Amino acid sequence: MFRQITGNARACMIVEPMFIIPYSLFMTYASVYMLMLGLNELEIGLITSLGLVAQIFASFISGFFTDRLGRKKALLIFDVLSWSVATLLWAVSQNFWFFLIAAMINSFHKIPHIAWMCLVVEDTEPKKRSLVFTVLQFISVVGGLFAPIAGILVSQLSLVPAMRIMYLIAFISMTLMFIIRHLTTTESEIGIRKQQETKQLDIKKSLKLYVQTVKDIFHNKPLLIIFCVYILFQFQLIMQNTYLSIYLVDVLSFRDSMIAIFPAVSSGCMLVLLVFVVPKFREELQNRYMVIGFTLSIFALVLLVTSAQGKLFPIIISTILLAAGLLLSNPYLETAVANAIEDENRANISSILQVLVLLFISPAGIIGGLTYKLDPKIPFVLMMAALMINIILIVIMTRKTRVTHITKQQIEG
Repeated sequence: MFRQITGNARACMIVEPMFIIPYSLFMTYASVYMLMLGLNELEIGLITSLGLVAQIFASFISGFFTDRLGRKKALLIFDVLSWSVATLLWAVSQNFWFFLIAAMINSFHKIPHIAWMCLVVEDTEPKKRSLVFTVLQFISVVGGLFAPIAGILVSQLSLVPAMRIMYLIAFISMTLMFIIRHLTTTESEIGIRKQQETKQLDIKKSLKLYVQTVKDIFHNKPLLIIFCVYILFQFQLIMQNTYLSIYLVDVLSFRDSMIAIFPAVSSGCMLVLLVFVVPKFREELQNRYMVIGFTLSIFALVLLVTSAQGKLFPIIISTILLAAGLLLSNPYLETAVANAIEDENRANISSILQVLVLLFISPAGIIGGLTYKLDPKIPFVLMMAALMINIILIVIMTRKTRVTHITKQQIEG
């Protein structure tokens, strides 16, 4: 698969492990790290939600900066700000205010996210885009195999000193990655043209363009449906990333050093699927794969909330099902969204999508915190509900596409 990827996409994929591996190390313990430094579940939820609100602003301006500065420059400047600076802050965090400031700074990662997406997708043929996202998933999987190193560090040093070291490693590795990627990529053809066009636009004209783009989105029903699926998927993912580790430690009574095993199990499962199963998939069946992925994730969450305290086997099965569900749904959902957006207006539409996503998911941290206080199982029930709605939306979208295709054939006939 990797051999078929060329240009900017290839250059970005080569250095991606320098981001994914350190991210995999600290991500597992991020919420527990906050708990150990004296924050409670509600404060963690508040930081998550305020960070998401800040991301709405960052997403709104991301299209403008991506077009105005160019994909490469926007990527370098805002990656260094949102990740290099944030990881340094996390490394020295002492209380709620350190984490809140770090979350605000990290919120600007939405700008390089849009710039990265444009750089990777614009010079890649539509039929090869699923390969790019599948290879990215593969890199994420391999990165997850390094998660047990975090567990070893935690068991040897205790959680807080180990996390400080992991954040410093992330700072060094990520910063080097940003520099190397900048030197090995080239500005896309569309990126160069958009730079020239936006120099002639003032803020008023840019806002008018945004308003028109929003109107176009709301008149495009297939695009709206896939956006709704993406929004709900991100909503449940935010809750999962925030509360899964806490639930394993707090409710199921697993040791801090032990929970690093689960990302490794997840990565091992994904690796097997990527090597032996995914290459046999057919591009035209991507909607079916997404439905299967969402269904597996629901079964995994059911198993998680019905598991008894300290029982390892059902949690491993749940982890495997979650991994398989994510692998089947995420690359094809990202591809469906990428292909639904026209290249000419990709930065603006992508930034508006991110704003819509964040408007709907920004309450996720607060909702998760409040519901977790009532009953730790409720956030996971909400995740299941989001995935069930997604299955219904994908079925509706598939039927509409089939009807449109049959109608078109009849007209042509």
